[in-house]
Amino acid sequence: MKPRSNWTRRSINFMVMAVSTLSSFIGIAVLVWVLYEIIYRGIGAFNWDFFTKLPTPPGVEGGGLANAILGTVVITALATLIGVPIGLFAGVFLAEFGLRSKLSGPVRFVSNILMGTPSIIIGVFVYAMLVVTVRHFSGYAGAVALAIIMIPLVARTTEDMLNLVPDTLRESALALGVPRWKTTLDIVFKAAKKGLLTGSLLAVARVSGETAPLLFTALNSPYWPGWLNKPTGNLTVTIYNYAMSPYTDWQQMAWGASLLITLGVLFLTLCARFLLQEKK
Repeated sequence: MKPRSNWTRRSINFMVMAVSTLSSFIGIAVLVWVLYEIIYRGIGAFNWDFFTKLPTPPGVEGGGLANAILGTVVITALATLIGVPIGLFAGVFLAEFGLRSKLSGPVRFVSNILMGTPSIIIGVFVYAMLVVTVRHFSGYAGAVALAIIMIPLVARTTEDMLNLVPDTLRESALALGVPRWKTTLDIVFKAAKKGLLTGSLLAVARVSGETAPLLFTALNSPYWPGWLNKPTGNLTVTIYNYAMSPYTDWQQMAWGASLLITLGVLFLTLCARFLLQEKK
């Protein structure tokens, strides 16, 4: 085999670096462009009424999106309470207790498939299981749909983080007579707590901007959320409705809601990055 000359290797290396750098700049430029448009068009909608008042009827100016903001927070919080614990336990099973179990393979396979399932399909599934059964939309159904999206994300992150914990920690605790479940909770979990919390935050950020599942489950409402046993207002569906409307003030509030969700996702992402940083 004829060896390549130094000039050829340097030329190929330069071309790869140039393409990579150009691709990075294109990606960053698109992101900056999107952020600029959202901030430029949405910042004008931010005022006291936007955060405190209910929506006005079509054609009537004024009002706000207080019900949609509260509904999004409540639905996301309920989805977190459902999805994060289930995902954590699934990840613990895959990383700690299911290593030699025949069930671990199917569980991991199903989790991977569920992770790649389009969110609209999950929304249709929950619609058929819950909405059609009770014959009305509800915030509970929306929370279940978002929780199903969160479960495989949290499970995968939990499994990966627990696998990074050295086996010597487990072996030391087991050698002292500590039960396996207590070793996992008191030692392994503490060693991987930053990664577990980061995975949970990223899962929350992942579902906070979902629209399709909520269209089939929570739908929307111009009223306060109440007990979530009826159609519940939320920001993502409100953005869809307002952006498609012919009213200028509704379109302005749609941009404001988009900016609010973007800031929320950015905040959660920064928190996750901060937790992952090693202390010097």
